[in-house]
Amino acid sequence: MRSFKRLLGFVDATSRITVGSTELEAGELFMRFVGALVDALRNRSNLAKALKSKPGKEAKTLEAIVAAPANAFCTQRFFTLDAFRRSGFEVRALLNEPSAAGFEYAHRHARTLSSAREHVVVYDLGGGTFDASLVRMTGTEHNVVLTAGIARLGGDDFDRVLAELVLAEAGIHAIDDLTPIEQARLLDECRIAKETLTPNTRKLSVDLDAVLGERAGKSEIAVPVTRFYDACSPLVDLTLEAMEPILARTAEAEAAEGDGASPASPESPLGDHEAARGRDQDVPSDVAGIYVVGGASALPLIARQLRTRFGRRVHRSPYPHAAVAIGLAIAGDEQAGFALSDRFSRNVGVFREEESGARATYDPIVTRDVALPKPGDPPVTISRRYRAMHDIGHYRFFECAAFDATGQPRGDIAPMTDLLFPFSKELRGSDVQLGKQRVQRLDREGPLVEERYAVDASGIVQVTIVDLESGFERTERLGV
Repeated sequence: MRSFKRLLGFVDATSRITVGSTELEAGELFMRFVGALVDALRNRSNLAKALKSKPGKEAKTLEAIVAAPANAFCTQRFFTLDAFRRSGFEVRALLNEPSAAGFEYAHRHARTLSSAREHVVVYDLGGGTFDASLVRMTGTEHNVVLTAGIARLGGDDFDRVLAELVLAEAGIHAIDDLTPIEQARLLDECRIAKETLTPNTRKLSVDLDAVLGERAGKSEIAVPVTRFYDACSPLVDLTLEAMEPILARTAEAEAAEGDGASPASPESPLGDHEAARGRDQDVPSDVAGIYVVGGASALPLIARQLRTRFGRRVHRSPYPHAAVAIGLAIAGDEQAGFALSDRFSRNVGVFREEESGARATYDPIVTRDVALPKPGDPPVTISRRYRAMHDIGHYRFFECAAFDATGQPRGDIAPMTDLLFPFSKELRGSDVQLGKQRVQRLDREGPLVEERYAVDASGIVQVTIVDLESGFERTERLGV
C-alpha cells in the first residue's frame, strides 16, 4: 500500500481497505500499523530494556508526540490519535508536521533569526502529501501564521512519473496495463532509482526484468535525468503555487507596516492563488529562510527549482526524512522551553437553508485562521443561536481548503458528518428513526437552539446541539 497517510484523509471509520488478500476497516488497519510500531519499540529497539516490565509491575507507558499533515482532514487526525491511543501510547500532543519541522529549523539555524527576520516558511514534501507553513519565531515562542498545501501530491507521484517514462521506453502504453503486483514492483524499483539520484547523475536505470520477467523485452531501461526532471517540473510548480498565499501574506504584512494598514485576511475573497498572483516572487525581507523537509524533497530538482526562485535563503534539512520527528523531540523537551501556537489548517462549516429553503448556503464555523489551544488548555469554543424553523435539523458538515468569490467552498472538499437533531419533542423517542422521517416546516415558533463547537489542541472539532428551553442535547465529534 502506497501513499498511506494520503489515503487516510479520504476514508471514514467504516471504509474497508484491501491490502493484498486482506480486507480491513480503515481505523483497524491504521491501529495495526501503529501496533507493529509498539511491538518493535518494546521488543526490537534500544528502548526495549528500559520498557520491559518488572515482576509484579505494569509495563512502562510509551509517551509520544505525534504529527499529522498540516492540511489533514479531521478524520485523518482522529484516526491518528485513536490508533496511537488504542495501541498503548499516551499521546501528549498532536502537531502539524511543518510546525514540528520549524523547531528543528530554530535549533539548527538560530543565527538566521533576528528581530527583523522572524518568519520561516517550511516546505514539507512527503511521500503522499505537500504542506507549507509560515511560522513566526520569537525566541522560544513559535506562532503558526498560515498554512497551505496539496492533499494529493508527494514523492509517490514522482515515482509514478518515472514508471510511465520507463514503460514508454519499453513500448508498454500505460502503468494500468500491468497487474497490481507488477505495478507495485515497478513503483518500488522507480523509487529506489529516484532515491539514488545525485546532482551529477545523468541517467536513471530501472531493472524492468525484475518487474515483468520475460515480458520486459529489455532487462534494464535507462531514462535521461533531464527527461525525468522535465516530466516532474509541473509537479514542483504546483508546490510553488501552493506556497504563494504564504509569501503573499508576509508581503502584505510588510506593506501594512509601511502604511499603517492591517494585513489582509488569508481568506481573500479572490481566493488563495488569485490573491498572490502578480506579486514579487522574491522572498519577503522578514523571512529568515525557506526550510525544505520531507523525504521527497531529497530529489535534487526540488532544491534546484527552489533556489532558482528564492536564492540563498533556501535551507534543506540534513535529515529531510526525520526533520519532523527531530522537531517533535525538541517540542517534547520540557526543559528546552519551546512553545507553539498552532492554527486550524482547514475550514469546517455546515450547509444551511436560506430564503425559506429556496437555496442553501455554506456557513463557515471554524476557519483556518483560528488559533488552536495549547495541549492541556481548554478548547476554543464557537457558538450559533437561533430559533428552529423545522421539526428536524439536518446538519451537513463539510471541510474545505478555501472559499471562492461568493463565499462557497472550493479546493479539497470533504463531507464530515451528517447529523439529525429532533427539534420537535414528539420525535425524541428512542423508537423514532429520524432518517426515515420527512423534514417539515413548523407551524409554530420553534425552540431556541444553540450550536456549541469545541476545537481541541489536536484540531478535532466536537459539536453539541442544545434545545435551550428543554435542555435536550446531542454531542458528536465531526469527521469521526
